[in-house]
Amino acid sequence: MSYIASVISIVNQKGGVGKTTTAVNLSASLAEAGKKVLLIDFDPQGNATSGIGLKPDCVEHCIYHFLLDASAVEKVLHPTVYDNLHVIPASRDLAGAEVELVSMENRETRLKVAIDPLRNFYDFIIIDCAPSLGLLTINALAASDKSIIPVQCEYFALEGIAGLVQTLTQVKDHLNPNLEIVGIVLTMYDRRTSLNKQVVDNTRRFFRDLVFDTVVPRNIRLTEAPSHGIPISLYDGSSAGAIAYKSLAEEVICRV
Repeated sequence: MSYIASVISIVNQKGGVGKTTTAVNLSASLAEAGKKVLLIDFDPQGNATSGIGLKPDCVEHCIYHFLLDASAVEKVLHPTVYDNLHVIPASRDLAGAEVELVSMENRETRLKVAIDPLRNFYDFIIIDCAPSLGLLTINALAASDKSIIPVQCEYFALEGIAGLVQTLTQVKDHLNPNLEIVGIVLTMYDRRTSLNKQVVDNTRRFFRDLVFDTVVPRNIRLTEAPSHGIPISLYDGSSAGAIAYKSLAEEVICRV
C-alpha cells in the first residue's frame, strides 16, 4: 500500500500549553485508528522522545543527525509500542542545530528535504515543535502541510496567538504556500472555573470553525503517563484525557 503523508506541526511559541502531550497522544490515537504514523521530536528538550518510551540521553542518532549530518533514516527511526507508530527522537544535540543552521544554504528547508521521501510510507507525520519561533520551528513549518495550535485555557491564552498566526502567514507567503492551520485545540480545561469557560467561549467566538470541537481536560492521568513512557491510551484508556485525544484524532482525520 502506498501513502502520501499529511505532515502536521504541533506549534505554539508559548511553553506549557500541552504541545508535547498533544503530539504524543494524537500520534498514538491516530495509530490506534489504524493510521501509519511517524512522530518527529523537534524540540531539544526531548519530552516527546521520553513520553513515547525512549531515553534522549541514550539515543545515539536523533533528528539532529538526520537534519545536519545526513544520517541514514534507518539509524534515526525507532519503533514504539505500536507497530504502526514510529518516532525520530531528539536529544540535547538538537539545541546546537539552531546556531549551525544560520550559516547553511537553504537553512529554512533542511527538514523538508530530509523528510519528504518518508511521506510515501506514512499517513501522518506529526512534528512536535520547540516552544519558540526560531529556525527549528521555521523548518518544521516549511516542511508541513498543516499546523495544529494547542491553546491552554487560561487568562493569557490568546496572547501571542496573533504573533504565531502572523509567523504562519509569513512562512506560507515566502516558504510554503501549502501551509494551513488545521485547527486550534483547547487544552487543560477545568470545567469548575468560570475563567476556563470564558476562555473557551472567547476562543470560539474569535476563531470560529478553526477551533476543534474536542476540548482536552486538565487530567492527572495525562500528567502521569509521560513518566511511564507510554501514551495516555495505554496508561489509562478510560480516562478523560484518553477519550479526548481519541476524539481529537477522529476530528483530525476528518479535517485532513
